[in-house]
Amino acid sequence: MEPVEFKVNDTLKQFELHVEGEVAYLEYFFEGKKIFLTHTETPKSLRGKGYAKELVKRSLEHTKQHKYVVVPACSFVADYVNHNPEWRAILSEGYQM
Repeated sequence: MEPVEFKVNDTLKQFELHVEGEVAYLEYFFEGKKIFLTHTETPKSLRGKGYAKELVKRSLEHTKQHKYVVVPACSFVADYVNHNPEWRAILSEGYQM
């Protein structure tokens, strides 16, 4: 995997993974302390290389560090959490996989 840079873009309300001159992103919005992760987008040139998973992992690390409660409204994020149950502790109460 190429070197990557993770950024939080508050202006566009998205987490970003910068790699190979491209940007993969995960859109979000807040409702109080809840952060809704709504859409993951990876450029075609980066697909199939694990970058979307890396983006979700780093985004979840960021949300955990800031003590946000996660609502995975994006199917890719929900699938990631389903396969990585260590992240279930930061999900919104009552959220079921």
